[in-house]
Amino acid sequence: MPRVKQVPLADASPSARVHYQRLFGDRDPVAQPGTATGTPGNWWTVLANVPDMLDAMVDLMRTFRAPERVVTARQRELALVRAGFLVGSKFVYSQHVKAARNAGITDEEIAALRGGWASRQLFPPEDRALLAYVDELVRGTGRVSDETFEEIRGVLGDVGVVELTIMAATYAMQASMCRALRLEYDDVDEHVVEVPAPSGDAASADIMSDITR
Repeated sequence: MPRVKQVPLADASPSARVHYQRLFGDRDPVAQPGTATGTPGNWWTVLANVPDMLDAMVDLMRTFRAPERVVTARQRELALVRAGFLVGSKFVYSQHVKAARNAGITDEEIAALRGGWASRQLFPPEDRALLAYVDELVRGTGRVSDETFEEIRGVLGDVGVVELTIMAATYAMQASMCRALRLEYDDVDEHVVEVPAPSGDAASADIMSDITR
């Protein structure tokens, strides 16, 4: 469950009601959750706690698909699928795999975006430049080498690079938000925890000492 309260239809702002109608029809998304892609939909009901910020997020995402964009639908979805995988967000990854197929990206290419794209010649040079940029941008939290930057600038130009950077960074942020607030498919317990020893006597054991002595 989300870590903060969800806003039911009866308490939603007028603008949040518009978003609810698009995604959930006449249902109260708190009482009857679920979207067409199978998500609970609680990204919407939680962000509805701050209606103007929800509106701003939707408006920003809408600009990603504007006809004047330099970044194509294929390039956008390559970037967002890869970003979602890199940050470990099942929600971002899963949603954008669907959008990637809609943009003409094949299942073979989608599978390669999980890790093997750099060691295979599946993608053309312009896609490889894009994926290298996204890898450094997301993994390095903005630390991108000059060589990688010049390669992607050669593909997209200055305007396209700014667009791509905003897109990938926005969805890396979305992933962090979903994990922190425990939304959608990222409502999971921390899995890096101590596994209790079967015997209380081993609770403070030094296993490496036992192995190496």
